[in-house]
Amino acid sequence: MTINLTGRTAIVTGAGGGLGRSHALALARHGARVVVNDMSPTGAENVADEIRQAGGEAVAIVCSVTDRAATEAMVAETVARWGSIDIVVNNAGILRDRTFAKMDLDDFATVIDVHLMGSVNVTKAAWPHMREQGYGRIVFTTSSSGLYGNFGQSNYSAAKMALVGLMQTLALEGEKSNIRVNCLAPSAATQMTEGLYSEEALKGLSSDLVSPGVVALTAEDAPTRVVLLAGSGAFEQAHVTMTRGVYLGAAPDAADQIQASWSRIADRTDETVPASGAAQYQHEINHPDRASEAA
Repeated sequence: MTINLTGRTAIVTGAGGGLGRSHALALARHGARVVVNDMSPTGAENVADEIRQAGGEAVAIVCSVTDRAATEAMVAETVARWGSIDIVVNNAGILRDRTFAKMDLDDFATVIDVHLMGSVNVTKAAWPHMREQGYGRIVFTTSSSGLYGNFGQSNYSAAKMALVGLMQTLALEGEKSNIRVNCLAPSAATQMTEGLYSEEALKGLSSDLVSPGVVALTAEDAPTRVVLLAGSGAFEQAHVTMTRGVYLGAAPDAADQIQASWSRIADRTDETVPASGAAQYQHEINHPDRASEAA
């Protein structure tokens, strides 16, 4: 194996089964010491045992990622045990699917709390250690539901797209400390997908086929600010792009011109991936069409 994680310590949340289990086992196979975090004591301990029986190092820590004090204690215990926290894979999640019209807002808030704030809690606890040691690899679990939408998943979609925004900024803030931050958008048959798709549709969607993406995103030479899509052994990259657009200046009929220009505004020829939010501002201020206006 070219990717060698020996000496690195990883926390994988929601690792008592499904994707988290596959991620934990894959990281361990590449040499990482793994904290198997889950709400299920049996699930977490079983996966930790699997890793140990295969010759790896692992410990089970049971807590909810929504419990800020517990996540801080988990990171502190990890550092005390192994001396560092190098990798965080934020995988824990839940579903509360319903159309927005029928959704209870408590279910909306709960999904946001687990997916978004749970990832924030664990990452925030690990962040100062990563900054101090000058090394860190963080993976957030986004979803095609967030990137592209999915009927009946407004809460899940909102949480998952929020993680992309979190990745974008943390990658910028972590760069000087060699902290690389990425997102994984997995397609896999897990407990969370039971009842949502037919058995035929889920054939070949083993979670084990997704986890090589996690290993690659947590390697020493991993990229940063990547949204990696993975499923059934296939891997793709998603981008938040910006089209060239149109410049209308202070035209009194600007709204009408926008309405008449949707095809030009949407034209993806020469689209770009801005380096930051500020880059979009600069594009607006220095729009290419201004030059022709000045001439």
